[in-house]
Amino acid sequence: MSNTIDYGTLMHNAMRSLIRRVLTDVEKNGLPGAHHFFITFDTRHPEAKLASWLHERYPEEMTIVIQHWFDALEVTEEGFSVTLNFGDAPEALKVPYDAIKTFVDPSVEFGLRFETSEDEDEEEDDDDALFSDTDEAPEAPMMEHAEPEKRQAEVVSLDQFRK
Repeated sequence: MSNTIDYGTLMHNAMRSLIRRVLTDVEKNGLPGAHHFFITFDTRHPEAKLASWLHERYPEEMTIVIQHWFDALEVTEEGFSVTLNFGDAPEALKVPYDAIKTFVDPSVEFGLRFETSEDEDEEEDDDDALFSDTDEAPEAPMMEHAEPEKRQAEVVSLDQFRK
């Protein structure tokens, strides 16, 4: 047993399970209302399958849109496959959940982003750059909270409007 709880892995598994449930519902019932998905995935993933011309065009990552025209959506425990139209050329894709980098449904402003070890390394490099000249962290900007302008009540006499 580990000495720590790996919350990152647990969260990623939960988010991938959510994607699987959403896609399973779409597989059975179609897209409801204005829902549609932008899914960015790593084309270098060993289990990702796409046409060689697509892989040449998108050697690292690709964003697909599941919206108006898609066919043969099949959802499994490991990922999903779908046929999409690329310039009047239908192409089948297979996307493992582990390859997904982002999943967005802009119709309801919902999105998931999966951090990878590469992302974390880049963030650490960015953090190192922040501290390269000094040993202290830069001060966070202070937020000024303006007090609402206090106004005195005005008393208006209605006598001038009486007849």
